[in-house]
Amino acid sequence: MPSIYNKPIFRDRRRDLRTKPTRHEELLWYRVRNNQLGYRFFRQYGAGPYILDFYCPKLRLAIEVDGDQHGEPEAILYDKERELYLRGLDIKVIRFGNVEVMNGMDHVLERILKALNSPDPSYIKRGEMLE
Repeated sequence: MPSIYNKPIFRDRRRDLRTKPTRHEELLWYRVRNNQLGYRFFRQYGAGPYILDFYCPKLRLAIEVDGDQHGEPEAILYDKERELYLRGLDIKVIRFGNVEVMNGMDHVLERILKALNSPDPSYIKRGEMLE
């Protein structure tokens, strides 16, 4: 059975996203790369038809950094569909807005560490764990 991760068809898109990250993605990557939080993260990791900003395969945890466009109705619907798909793969998602990353990095890292160290971070969204 073919893998659903890092499909070759999306290789160029993943590479392009890695070479041209947003400023907010760069800031967060600088803090999560090289096992700084105790786990290895990858940038622009493919899962089915989606590309995750940051992904820790060991814990099946994705971190997304969202710009203002994610507040638009179409984007909200797209993100919900995307998260349902990822949940079906048992991938947990934690989301942070650009403003959170820019102005509250300590809080962002606290939330990520909480998710990483939680025995079962069932489903994580907007920096909060949902029960």
